[in-house]
Order: sequence, then structure tokens, then C-alpha cells
Amino acid sequence: MDYAVRIATLDDIDAIVRLNELCYPDPAESDAVWNRRHVESHLRAFGEGQFVAVLDGEVVGSATSLVVSMGRDPHRDHTWVGITDDGMLYNHDPFGDTLYGVDINVHPDHRRKGVATRLYDARKDLCRRLNLRRMAVGGRLAAYCDQASEMTPEEYARKVAAGELTDPVLGLQLANGFVFRKILHNYIRDPMSQDNAAFMEWLNPAYRSRVRRQRSIRVSCVQYRMRKIQDFDGFARQVRYFVDVAAGYGADFVIFPELLTAQLMSFLDVKTPQEAIQRLTTYTEEVDVLFKGLAKHFQLGVINGTHPTRVGDQIHNIASLYLPDGAVHRQPKLHITPNEKRWWGIDGGSSLQVFETPKARVGILVCYDIEFPEAARYLADQGADVIFNPFCTDDRQGYLRVRYCAQARAVENQIYVASAGTVGNLPDTENMDIQYAQSAVFSPSDFAFARDGILVEASPNTETVITTDLDFDALQEAINSGSVRPRADRRPDLFTYTCHIKTPS
Repeated sequence: MDYAVRIATLDDIDAIVRLNELCYPDPAESDAVWNRRHVESHLRAFGEGQFVAVLDGEVVGSATSLVVSMGRDPHRDHTWVGITDDGMLYNHDPFGDTLYGVDINVHPDHRRKGVATRLYDARKDLCRRLNLRRMAVGGRLAAYCDQASEMTPEEYARKVAAGELTDPVLGLQLANGFVFRKILHNYIRDPMSQDNAAFMEWLNPAYRSRVRRQRSIRVSCVQYRMRKIQDFDGFARQVRYFVDVAAGYGADFVIFPELLTAQLMSFLDVKTPQEAIQRLTTYTEEVDVLFKGLAKHFQLGVINGTHPTRVGDQIHNIASLYLPDGAVHRQPKLHITPNEKRWWGIDGGSSLQVFETPKARVGILVCYDIEFPEAARYLADQGADVIFNPFCTDDRQGYLRVRYCAQARAVENQIYVASAGTVGNLPDTENMDIQYAQSAVFSPSDFAFARDGILVEASPNTETVITTDLDFDALQEAINSGSVRPRADRRPDLFTYTCHIKTPS
């Protein structure tokens, strides 16, 4: 039969889920059970690693995979749940060295017809194209339950490898060039394998040794002092100065505080806060021109804090990420404080995104948004490496709410959080009279990071710039094998959340 193997698309999701249900009819007996959320996550995380086999337009086979870094101990013990981030592939590492086979499903009517071999061949081609050192799988011991009373899983696998016993899964993998390395105990829920798996490895013969470049970025946070200015040019000079400072330190990103452009209110001749915010929205084009020019000139990403922007008949508090190539990404503040509503009439946005940049996958949560765990969880689940958190708080209590929550988000999601706030005062500007801040960059709390989970922090209430490096390899190591692994150890059987995020048009 003329089976064709291609990369899976969003249109294949329902067919892949149905095929998986056919292959694993009893979800209680296997971890590798897919639903739409799983398959959507696979395609987002590593679309080119998801394959389907098709016959006459019907999906009859599927293969799921991700790239991981096996490091100095490529045959280390692991579990299916841990190596796949509970089947979601959030831990896909584009800089890893190993293509890991998560799952292969073949329709019962099309087995023993070469479908699985074609899917393995597609994986091998991908391994060669990405110059990965190996492909690894945790192979089911599909017939071990019949032999479990007579031999250990190690003895069973060795006998299959020697041709003394037959096993439909191990036999297929051996026929496709895999070598048996060891038994992984308690690897996956599978009665047939007694929860064991064979660690099977295929070494890429075309692999070329490469110098592994550390995946990291340098981030600067501006603790910006509010002060009275005479015109927009005065604002632009101060902002340019701090971007210049960050560029001098070799920063890849510089983060300004929330409501940075509220400083413009200090020279506006208005009588009410509502009038001030309305006038401030008229500067949107000038703000864009300023920050686009700075990002291009200094060749770094600039987060402008936030700027109140008119969206239809509403005003949103929007953070913008300006990239050197001219791209601009917008993130509205979702949760609006009582003060913002009462004084300025600001409304909350409804979109939340991870922005793919050449340096990192970036999420932005503005001030109050960091106090809502589900928002950070969503960004982490979408693959964010770092969350930028511009904030503006008027007193120590408000600041500590933001700080404690930012640090909690870093720990519970195993992610970096960089916070930048305003200090100083604007005496003639209502609702921006005083500010309190101690900007900081937070990490998970584990051996790979600073002892207290604080990479760098500013002195309180002092205008300054703080700079630090974010090591994404260390982050991935913590996710995969840290002292605790909050992402892998979640209990979706007990706790779930529903997301109604809107995708920007």
C-alpha cells in the first residue's frame, strides 16, 4: 500500500486523538493518552517533530517526538512523565542533542505493513537534518507480562536482543537499527510491560561534532525615577540614556517600568486625571517611533514599560516589546487595579501571548497581573523562558505584593521573572504622586541558581540599572532534574484550569 508520511498539522489533531484512543482503549492503563490539548501543545512546541502516516487521506499512524539534552549521562534513568513533561512537551529543548521518541501509534488494521518503519525513517531523517547525536526511545516490553514470573525485565530484553524471544515492539526497534542499553524501571503505566521499558538508542551516523553554545541572554532592568519634564524631547533623552547604558553592558533586552509614559503628564495642562489619560493616548505614535528607533539603533529588545493606548472605545494599559528588526509585540495589562479604574477609566485586555524572538521566548505580565498564578502558568505552559514584569507601585506594601508574587511565579513555574519599577515622584500629577520600587530578577530556588533565588536586585528607591545573565540551560536542567520539579509533578488528575485567552487579530 502507498503510505505517505508527512509532518502533522492542526487539521490532523482530531484524527490523531481518535487514533490514540483506538491504540489505548483503557486510559487507566497508560500514561500516553492524548487529547486535543496534548496534540496542540506538541505542534506548538516542536511541530517539525510530529509525523502522521496517511493512506488515501486517512491518518493511520502517528509519531510524537521532542528534542532533549541527555548531557554527560545519555543513558540516565528517567520516566516517561518526566522526559515528556507529562506528555505536553513543554520541556522541548531546541538546543538539545537527542531526538526522543515519545509515542508511535498505528491503526490496528494497518499494522505489520511497514507503517511504523516509515515513521521511524522520518524521525531518522529529522535527526540527520538537525544534526542530533542520537534518537532514544523507551520501548515497551509488549510481551513481558507472560514471562515476568520466570525472568527479570533485563533478562527478557537481552533474550529478545539475542533473538531467543520475540517481542513486537522491541523486535521492531531492533530491526530499525536501535540498540538495547538498559531497563528503565517504573517508566510508564503499562501492565504488559509491568511498568518497565527498554532504553533503546539509535546513533546518528551522520552526526558532526558541534561546539555547544550556551543558551542565555543578558537582561537589564531600569529602575526609573519619575521627575517633572518640560516636553516629550526631555522624556526621550532620559529613555535613550538608559537604553544606551543597557547596550553598554551588552544587554539583549532592557525593561522599563509600568506607566513609564505617565511622566509626560507632568507637562500637560489638564484639570482632571481622566483628561490627562486621554491626552496621554495621543502620544502613542511618538512613543512607537522613539522605541522602534532605539531598538534598531542599539540592536536590543526594548520593553517600554507600558503606555495607555486607545483600543476602540476603551483605554488599555499596554506593554510593547520592540525588536531590532522593527517588529513590535503588544501585551495589554489583563487585571486592572481599583485605582486605575477609578482615576483613569482603564479597561483590561483579554489576550496573552508568548513572543518568539531570536534570543528567547518571552512573556509579559504587567504589575498586578503577576499576582494571578494562572496567568504565569499559562505563559510557562506556552513555552516562555522568561516573564518580564514592569510595575508601578506607590508604597512598600504594594511593592511587596508584586515582589513576593513574582518570586513565587519563578519558583512554581521554574522560570525567570524580571521586574522593573518606578521611583521618585510627580507632585502635580494625580495618582502618580509617589512611587516605591526595588527592581529585581528572580529565578527558581535550586542549586543551579543564586542561593535565595534572586539573581540581582537594586537598592530600594534609587534610580539605577541592574543587569544579569539568564542561563536557559540551567533552567532546563532544573525543569528536567531539579531538587523538585513543580512542572513535572503537577496533579492534573486533581487540579485543572480553563483558559479563555483571546488570540489577537
